[in-house]
Amino acid sequence: MSDLPTAPGMAASLCALHDVGTCRSCPHLSAPLTAQLARKQARVTRLLADGANPVPPRAWEEPAASAPERFRNKAKMVVSGTAAEPLLGILGPGGRGVDLRSCPLHVPQVAAALPVLAHTITELGLTPYDVSARRGELKYLLVTASPDGDLMVRFVLRSRRHVAALRAALPDLQRRLPTLAVLSANIQPVHQAIIEGPEEIVLTEEDRLLMRLQLPEPPGAAVGGVQEGMARRRMRELPLFVPTRSFFQTNTAIAEQLYATARDWADAAPGAAVGRERLVWDLFCGVGGFALTLAGPGRRVLGVEVSASAIDGARAAARLMRLPEGAVRIEAGDASVLDPGAGAVPDLLVVNPPRRGIGAELAARIEASGVERVLYSSCNPVSLASDLERMPSLRAGRARLFDMFPHTDHAEVLVDLRRDRMTHPNRH
Repeated sequence: MSDLPTAPGMAASLCALHDVGTCRSCPHLSAPLTAQLARKQARVTRLLADGANPVPPRAWEEPAASAPERFRNKAKMVVSGTAAEPLLGILGPGGRGVDLRSCPLHVPQVAAALPVLAHTITELGLTPYDVSARRGELKYLLVTASPDGDLMVRFVLRSRRHVAALRAALPDLQRRLPTLAVLSANIQPVHQAIIEGPEEIVLTEEDRLLMRLQLPEPPGAAVGGVQEGMARRRMRELPLFVPTRSFFQTNTAIAEQLYATARDWADAAPGAAVGRERLVWDLFCGVGGFALTLAGPGRRVLGVEVSASAIDGARAAARLMRLPEGAVRIEAGDASVLDPGAGAVPDLLVVNPPRRGIGAELAARIEASGVERVLYSSCNPVSLASDLERMPSLRAGRARLFDMFPHTDHAEVLVDLRRDRMTHPNRH
């Protein structure tokens, strides 16, 4: 049960499934967003203030608040029921399917696509996978929408048996969903709670979705000759290509605020205006969100990523942005085993690891490297706290909470770390 105050009528108006307890994915949906965000900020502040390398309460900037609904740019739907009457959603108690096509969190383009896709399942006779019986073909339906409304749809199948039928259905599906840009079949044959398998069969000419983000220009930027505060801030486009098997943040509007904040903090770095070119490393760079945001005059950016498809997407986005030669390099590599202290030490290190954090070994190498500045983007404050304890000479000067998943306890945090020479005076 939530210990947050309830807004009268809010639960019923947003989601009837939450109101009756059928879906528990959003435990705090009944509470006003302001109360949710205040509680989340207080919890994260306490957690990160208690460690051996604390984030001081004064470091926290105003949190980035999300819209209460229609913010999810993707739907990861378990397919259950029958081919004639498919259920798209989650598995409830006892493996019973719960249909979430009415979920108020999906952006309108995703919500509109789900009934069409359910109809396609019926037309093609795609039998939903029965977990208890271990039979059936269709396991998941994965739908992502870009800010422009373009769609990427992935059918996660147990085998290739229905791929030809899905390919044949493409023209009709594109007629019903005119913004369908990418259609694929992912093959996941094993009986495990794994959403996708290693084999992806792309059925459209396009194999990646273009996400055109809009980032506000830095504070103080002129708009028609008038400084910010007297006129609306201009927006700068950040194009990101998301291949089928690559990660992208679920909440586009909050992702825009996250990248813009990282850019503003990097621009405000001591010595940022000095004439020499500054070196930035972006570890776990994915499709290049931070790397391409930070690309600009006076900076050379190296992005490192283990996923080949994400690397291809990031390189394609860099070409689309027409960045100068050598401004951004995206290279393949395991970011967790890199040594920021070997060779040229970057002026700024960006890390955006998965939930487990950067881990003891990489944290130790960063601590010993002499890197002066680290921007740490974390989707798990618990692992962040552990990693900060392993880097005692890097102290938090600024921090911000991003409400990527409202109505839940999930917290996305960006921390600006700077090396404290008083802690380790011999480092240089």
